[in-house]
Amino acid sequence: MLLLAAAFLVAFVLLLYMVSPLISPKPLALPGAHVVVTGGSSGIGKCVAIECYKQGAFITLVARNEDKLLQAKKEIEKHSINDKQVVLCISVDVSQDYNQVENVIKQAQEKLGPVDMLVNCAGTSLSGKFEDLEVSTFERLMSINYLGSVYPSRAVITTMKERRVGRIVFVSSQAGQLGLFGFTAYSSSKFAIRGLAEALQMEVKPYNVYITVAYPPDTDTPGFAEENKTKPLETRLISETTSVCKPEQVAKQIVKDAIQGNFNSSIGSDGYMLSALTCGMAPVTSITEGLQQVVTMGLFRTIALFYLGSFDSIVRRCMMQREKSEITDKTA
Repeated sequence: MLLLAAAFLVAFVLLLYMVSPLISPKPLALPGAHVVVTGGSSGIGKCVAIECYKQGAFITLVARNEDKLLQAKKEIEKHSINDKQVVLCISVDVSQDYNQVENVIKQAQEKLGPVDMLVNCAGTSLSGKFEDLEVSTFERLMSINYLGSVYPSRAVITTMKERRVGRIVFVSSQAGQLGLFGFTAYSSSKFAIRGLAEALQMEVKPYNVYITVAYPPDTDTPGFAEENKTKPLETRLISETTSVCKPEQVAKQIVKDAIQGNFNSSIGSDGYMLSALTCGMAPVTSITEGLQQVVTMGLFRTIALFYLGSFDSIVRRCMMQREKSEITDKTA
């Protein structure tokens, strides 16, 4: 009986692997494709641009700082694979004025053709206890992290649907899968991206346009270095429970998943576990992916409970140390 059950399971899994390609999107060919990268002057955005350029794409870099854009352009051009490739730079704040964003996207399309892939990397992070953060901080992060992804996506979506081809990538964060101490403003802005992406994917899938949400862990970028300057102790200790990734590693995975049309893009074992745990009603690219989520959910939830217990312990220890220090100061 056990052998029969095992044989049935093996046959079922093999069937899934055979059927899976039939429902998976056709990979996007990057040679000659027009890729727009917001936040492309540094960090993950610049590395994504380099990775796409290495594969023969034409690049439009969008960021606020013109000097950094020109510096990034020179660095990216070193990786060309033919003399026809172009790197176009456009200086604009993608979170402030939709009409302005729409105009620069039109300019880019006039020069390099319709956008085949948009990668929304523009973003920022500020951490602090909920009551210590200014209300303007919540407004600013929602503007940059959320609306800064809405505006460029809105500017390219009509053409993608008309052409029946396209990829849109939203760079969220593992803090967009799990709310952590000190990230009440940041996490909420990144969680919002997930909701946008799920709803948008349902709208555009019939048009052969696919959405990817990337959930990178802490990554060695200028933005991460700036973020560390104001992190509460609790946030810093929780962050130190995992390693810091290289932006090149994150960029390669994002580009790979976007080409394949995968909805989720995660890095490492922790990222894989978080994506499985938080999949909810998220789209799947293949039957195999859905089966893996079903099979691993119980185990990953058990592991996650230990992580959560560890994080709660860190917060309690920091609180006790702070209270002890205050008592000592008062008696001194």
